[in-house]
Amino acid sequence: MTRRPCTPSMALYLGLMTGTSLDGLDVALLDIEPHQDCIALREHIRFIDGLDLPLPDPLRTRLWRLMHEDHAHFRDLAAAEQALAELAADAIRQLLSRQRLEPKDIRAIGSHGQTIEHRPHGFSDQPCQTPYTLQLDNPSLLAELTGIPVVADFRRRDLAAGGQAAPLAPAFHSALFAQPDQWRGLLNLGGIANLTLLPPLDSQAAVIGFDTGPANCLLDAWHARHQGAAIDPQGSWAASGHVIEELLDRLLSADYFTRPLPKSTGREDFHLGWLEQHLTGSEAPVDVQATLLSLTVESIARALEHTGVSLAGLTPCGGGARNTALMAALEQRLAHASHPTGLATCASLGWNADLLEASAFAWLAARRVLERPGNLISVTGARGPRVLGGLYAR
Repeated sequence: MTRRPCTPSMALYLGLMTGTSLDGLDVALLDIEPHQDCIALREHIRFIDGLDLPLPDPLRTRLWRLMHEDHAHFRDLAAAEQALAELAADAIRQLLSRQRLEPKDIRAIGSHGQTIEHRPHGFSDQPCQTPYTLQLDNPSLLAELTGIPVVADFRRRDLAAGGQAAPLAPAFHSALFAQPDQWRGLLNLGGIANLTLLPPLDSQAAVIGFDTGPANCLLDAWHARHQGAAIDPQGSWAASGHVIEELLDRLLSADYFTRPLPKSTGREDFHLGWLEQHLTGSEAPVDVQATLLSLTVESIARALEHTGVSLAGLTPCGGGARNTALMAALEQRLAHASHPTGLATCASLGWNADLLEASAFAWLAARRVLERPGNLISVTGARGPRVLGGLYAR
């Protein structure tokens, strides 16, 4: 994607994202020009530049442990927040230097934070099913380090209004990609996979968006255990194995896959402990990896078929869009679906697949600054539109 030169008249926002896959920190710089009569801001969103940086190993390890520990110490949470804020501030300084910008040129930073736990239904085995979602972040420190206002804690406002608090990106997708006369789909492949189905602009249908299940989280965890590396970016190991059909059937029997919309999920539902409950112990690790790739593909295809929507095209984004084996298997499966659809690249839409979700949080920061809603009730199930996020002044 071509970088666009900045001019003093632009309304510039930054978006930050580290996903459940822990593959890196994404920073996106957008120009979002408001229009007095345009709630969606769709015609005024432009990508300027962005960075996609790997997480340092010590920080990645620390966040991984916090995601999987039953009891976390406050000192560990605080240390991880500080390290994440310092990394984000360094990345922002790099991007501003590259664009010859000063902190005063940026209206706000939209910081998603690192999701540690996401339980919009609480614990089903507890008498008090308090819903919660926790994103590790230190927006006060980030504002101090950068000299830029920060918008953070986007999810809990939707949760307070009875929503799932996720996914939030479909509102941005709708503002950016909705077409006049056809349904379009976007598929984010981070640790968790989520679909956005955009109805035609002249339609009365609502946007559909939800998590379909695991994308990379199980693939990465199993690969790390047996191959020693955090990820298998091209899916080569999975491609060398054979799908265990009986195991795939057991995995697809999970309650989440038949749960009605709205719905969202995370590592709390799909983790190695969950996988191990379905293993007999006789499986070859490479065949389990092949089966996990098939689980990602099949759960996406079944979720799409369940909606009954016929798409003009589906656009993958996120880290999983670079997984050659995953993309090939998904393309083949969708070609034989009840409503066949092809895959289109983010580049064909004029956007970077790695930076689309970070761009969404730049847009959500703009919505907060402009005091406009950032959620879609058809996606999250909230009681109404809500302005999302808290504003931390510089």
